Amino acid sequence: MTMHAPPATGSPSTIVADYFGQAIDELESWKAKFSDDLAAARARGPVTTDTLDALVAPYALSTFDALDLPVYGSGFIAALNSLADASSHLAWWQGADRARLVLAAQSVSKEAIDYSELEWYRVPHQTGEAHVAGPYVDYLCSDEYTITIASPIFLDREFVGVAGLDLLIDQVERDLTPRLAPHGSDISIVNGVGRVLLSTSPHRETGDSIRGAELASLTRTACPGMALEVVSG
Repeated sequence: MTMHAPPATGSPSTIVADYFGQAIDELESWKAKFSDDLAAARARGPVTTDTLDALVAPYALSTFDALDLPVYGSGFIAALNSLADASSHLAWWQGADRARLVLAAQSVSKEAIDYSELEWYRVPHQTGEAHVAGPYVDYLCSDEYTITIASPIFLDREFVGVAGLDLLIDQVERDLTPRLAPHGSDISIVNGVGRVLLSTSPHRETGDSIRGAELASLTRTACPGMALEVVSG
C-alpha cells in the first residue's frame, strides 16, 4: 500500500494516538466475530493449527486493506497449550505477498516457542486491554525493527490468545515524522520504559532510551488510549 501522509492536525500526542488508534480499532472490530467462530469450532471438537489458520485467515488478510497504515503482518497468536496439536502457534500472514508464516520451515529453534514473556503477548494477557508494543527487533517474523499492536481475546473469561498486527518502524517513520516535524525539531515518541519509537531530532534514534534526569527535563504528554508518550525538548 502506498502511504500518503495527511496534513498534520492537532497536537503531537493526538496525531500519534490517532495513528496507532486505527490499528487498535481494526483489531477490536473483528474480535467479536472471530471469537464466535472460534467458540463454534471448539464446540465441534479439539481445535488444531490447521483449523485455527482457516478461521483466522479472512480476518488477518482483510486487515491489510482495511487500514491506511503500512501493515506488514497480521493474525492471531494462540494462547500457550490451547491447541490440540501444538503447544504454541502463530496464525500469521505477512509481507507484500501476504504469505502465511511457517516458523518451523525457517528454523528448528523457532518450534515450540514460549512467547509468554514477550511484551505484545504478556501485557494484553495481563491487562485485558489492547497494547502498542515496541520498538523491538522481531526475530520471529520480520527480523526488522517492529511495532506490534495486539488485543487480547477471551472466551467465557478464558484467555485464548491475541489478535495482532505488525508495523515496521522504518515505514512508520516515513508516515509520522513529516506529521510531527511542524511541531518541533526535538519531538520523540517513547514507550512506557522511555525507549524511543521515532524522533524528529537527529540526535535520537529508534531504540534509544530517555530516562532519569533527561526524561524529567522534557515536556511529556500521554497519548490517549495507549502506553505511549510524546516528549519534547
